Amino acid sequence: MTWIVILAVAAVLVLWVISVQNKLVKSDEICNNALKQINVQQISRYDALQALIKLTREYAGYEADTLQKIVDARKITSSPAPTAAQINANEEALKEISAKLIAVAEAYPDLKANQNYQQTMQSIEKYEENVRLSRMTFNDTVTRFNQQVRVFPTSLIAGMLGFAKRDYLADDVSKKDYPTI
Repeated sequence: MTWIVILAVAAVLVLWVISVQNKLVKSDEICNNALKQINVQQISRYDALQALIKLTREYAGYEADTLQKIVDARKITSSPAPTAAQINANEEALKEISAKLIAVAEAYPDLKANQNYQQTMQSIEKYEENVRLSRMTFNDTVTRFNQQVRVFPTSLIAGMLGFAKRDYLADDVSKKDYPTI
């Protein structure tokens, strides 16, 4: 009789560990997916900025070449599994490129009046908003994951299975000074 009780308790414990592991894997995958979504949005914004540089080349060849050099020096990471640090680095590069493009556009009123320029700027603004929303989603999913990893008794299983707290995306304190596109 005691063997049956011991086996039943062991079976319940094993099932609980499996359940916790599955829950942690699902949460981890949701975090990974949210991070990849940010990367996709950043790449789309990067492509729109490239299109804007091509438009700028018609109006201001020298400035467009300078911008192209900046873009080439700061290639956006499109690795299959981006990290929060890579996403933050991408964001800094995109901010710098955007600021330079705005400065060039201000110097060339004809460029600002160009319909293709205006449409491209609108798409960049859309990507900016998508990145902002994706960042919020990622940080929300990380919050839920980190809570699961840190709450007892799940924290015991998480530690044994190699699940650790994830990093949040950095707050952009310079957004207050970020130029409006």
